[in-house]
Amino acid sequence: MTEKKDLMPKEEISAFIIPATQDLGLAMQEELQGLPVSLIRVKIPTGGATTFEIPITEDEPEIVKEIEGVIIDHYPVNALWPNKFDGKVQNPECYSLDGKIGVGNPGGSCATCPFNKFGSAEDGIGKKCKNMHRVYIIRSGEFVPLLITLPPTSLKNFSDYLFKRLLQKGLRSYQVITKITLKKAQNSSGIAYSQAQFSLVRPLTEDEVKQAVAFAASIRTLTRQMMIDDEDYNVGNNETSTDYDNATRNECPF
Repeated sequence: MTEKKDLMPKEEISAFIIPATQDLGLAMQEELQGLPVSLIRVKIPTGGATTFEIPITEDEPEIVKEIEGVIIDHYPVNALWPNKFDGKVQNPECYSLDGKIGVGNPGGSCATCPFNKFGSAEDGIGKKCKNMHRVYIIRSGEFVPLLITLPPTSLKNFSDYLFKRLLQKGLRSYQVITKITLKKAQNSSGIAYSQAQFSLVRPLTEDEVKQAVAFAASIRTLTRQMMIDDEDYNVGNNETSTDYDNATRNECPF
């Protein structure tokens, strides 16, 4: 008796469309010459919300349950604000765009800065300096990446995803399609906040990886120079220093 073969067609993988580097570079030169450049920032919401608001337009933001795309750059940033967030615009006294060297007051090495030590916060538990992580992710068919700034309580989730789901399988973040969702959590005072979750959708094809690497290289000058401001401050501001302490102490390797 001959074995029956499965005649059902295999599910086709939808191509992930990444912009050609020369197209984006030319568009920016022609349209934005001499103008300030700001990428689309997607905030981690407060209050335990599980949807993202993508501010494509101010009046009608795009509301989505998940963001799916390729992470074309990510890196740590630090910032020291003089006052607690009160809804007013304020820029940090000191900031670091690489998580290593601070600019401003006090400035210098982040590794030895007293405000980047646990116990320096007002309650004597967490850090006075806020450690964050910027993630630039581009969705299929779009020409400009979204900027998501992760607060301390989302760092372990991102670290686990990178190490356990990607690095242990020989993958890098720019070689896969990543899905980002939100989970409701509570801080030590019982106040709800939102926590980012990460999952692997699929590895990119060889051609898609080449396009992603080229695109990432072409835009890195922009992604690595985005200044820190009050938009970064108002991220996960329902967290307490205890949450910060528990989420980051000896947990995040980058």
